[in-house]
Amino acid sequence: MSISIEVRNESTRRGLHRRDVLERIATRVFEGEGVTGNTELSVLFCDDPFIVELNKRYRKKKGPTDVLSFSQEEETMVGGVRALGDIVISLQTVERFCDGDAARMRAEVRLLFCHGLLHLLGSDHADAAGKKRMLDLQVRYLGVDPDAAWHAEKRRC
Repeated sequence: MSISIEVRNESTRRGLHRRDVLERIATRVFEGEGVTGNTELSVLFCDDPFIVELNKRYRKKKGPTDVLSFSQEEETMVGGVRALGDIVISLQTVERFCDGDAARMRAEVRLLFCHGLLHLLGSDHADAAGKKRMLDLQVRYLGVDPDAAWHAEKRRC
């Protein structure tokens, strides 16, 4: 199994993620979820104006959100590599939620990446059972306690 993550930061905020950390999280998630083969995905870090437009266009919702996931419509294999999809994270929303605390912001980015990746793999939290499952998976893959793995007051994806 190999994982290729294309990371782009179009946010004005810097130093809140590390590619190797994202790769380790993805590896834990893929192993735990039984994903095999070569996989690629992209992560875009942005600020609120960009994610507001995506949220409006694709979810018909107003305002910013913290993370959006866009899975490939169809299973796409190019040269033996599965294209999983895209994760978009607003670092401006992260900063606001974490009151600008850099350590909390980095932890939140890890949580949102894991959350978005689980969505790309088909997990959902539309009902109580789905929410419980995603919470349990985030706790497991991030090695955090349940209070750090779900922020009910702001989870709007």
